[in-house]
Parts: sequence; structure tokens; C-alpha cells
Amino acid sequence: MQVLLRVKDLNVSYRGTGASQHDAVQNVSFEIGEGEVLGLMGESGCGKTSIALALLGLLSVEQARVSGSIQFRGEELLAKDARALRAIRGTGISLAFQEPELALSPVMKIRDQVAEVIHAHNDCAWERCRAEAELALARVGFSDVRRICSAYAHQLSGGQRQRVVLAQALACKPALLIADEPAAALDARSQGEILALLGKLQRESRISILLISHAPEVQATLADRLMVMASGRIVEQGPFEQLYRNPSHACTQAMLRTAAPASVAADMDFEMVT
Repeated sequence: MQVLLRVKDLNVSYRGTGASQHDAVQNVSFEIGEGEVLGLMGESGCGKTSIALALLGLLSVEQARVSGSIQFRGEELLAKDARALRAIRGTGISLAFQEPELALSPVMKIRDQVAEVIHAHNDCAWERCRAEAELALARVGFSDVRRICSAYAHQLSGGQRQRVVLAQALACKPALLIADEPAAALDARSQGEILALLGKLQRESRISILLISHAPEVQATLADRLMVMASGRIVEQGPFEQLYRNPSHACTQAMLRTAAPASVAADMDFEMVT
């Protein structure tokens, strides 16, 4: 499997008052292959989202100090300027935000919000971007695309808003999707639908995914490999089935104990037979 993303000795330190700082990510190293789903699991505050923001170059020098190496398709991202990073976001690496109600504008129609992403990365007429936006919304499972296009975010359910965020993230066909807690705020039925959709899209396009979630049940549905994070460090990683059946770190053991064993096992069996 060809390596798409290689992260080596990544450190993220947030600046505090005076000389104080918070080391959110410490010496983190991992790789993601083309077409692979890598799960990143850990409790809230362990540094998962800080990794995502660092990968996308969304941490300013005023906010944080980022060091180490992030290579995407062999190119060092930490050496690129803001303009070069903007060109990569959306087309090379894209982020599906954890809270779609905050990611979506309350005053723009849904079609225009997706079209805006396409327009930012393509030199084409606005009407062409709006047509592409309709196709992007259809790809994430909307059957009533015309109604969704004309709606505002507050008129949609939580599951529908999450689909819109996925449509935005995938509109420019990135090679790597960072899905940050893609189903955390949804009810059980909507969560299952979103995870099934992600799996379908991944199989069809062979996109790579960094799946960030604290829930083993979510990781079991998609992840080929799993990294467990605690206090800014990766404490354990390996194939999901291996870590589920024989976790060696206390943090992994504790998180797996909170999962519903039957649902995790069912997801694992489903993945093994498909």
C-alpha cells in the first residue's frame, strides 16, 4: 500500500499567558495509506482535534507552535506558506467538522454553501458550481436534492446537516478526509446512517479517512487500523481486531469497557465478511 500521509514526531503546543504553554500533542508519528481508514480514538481533551488542525495548517503561529514533519504525497506541509496550504485544503485533504450546526451558515441556502467550496477551488462559472453542488448532495444520499438545495441549515435535521457537511468536504474529491466525530451529536439511527454512508463513499472512491472518534463502536464500523491517544501521546496502535481482542494499554482497556460489546462484535463480523 502506497503511503499518502506520513506524520513524524508531531508536536503541538498552545501558547498561554506569559511563558506558559500547553503541550497538546507530543511526538506523534503515524502513516495513512491510500484507500485506508485509520481510526484515532481517545477521550475528550487528549489532542485528537489538535492533530486534525495541524494536518490542515489551521493553527496560526499566534495560537500554537507546531513542529515535526507532515508529509502529504511526499511534500512537507509544514514548509508551505498559507497560500499553498489553502490550495491543498478541500482538494487534497478535507475536514468534515464535528458540529455541523456551527460549520454551516444560517443565512445561506444549502446549495450555495456547497457551491462556495467548489468555486473556491475551481475556475468555473457560479452556475456550474451550483450544478456540481447538486451532484455532491446527491452523492451523500439525498433523494430530494431540490428541496435540500433551497433549504437553510435550521430547516434540516441533525443527520441531514451532517450529510451537507460531508458533501462540502467531498465536493472537490480530496484524497484524504478527516472525519472529526462524524456521528457524535446524532441519535442512534442517524449515527448508523452516517457511518454506513461513509463506508459506502469510501469503498466507491477509495478515499483515505482519518476517523476521529472516542467511541469503539464507531471505529469498529470503518477503521482498518486504530491508534489510541492519551494525554497528547499515541499509547497503542494496530489492526482494530487485534486491539479489540487483546488491548495492552490501560487506556485502551478502559475505553473498550465502555463500549457495547455486542455492537462492536457485530460491526467487526460485518467488516470481516464483506
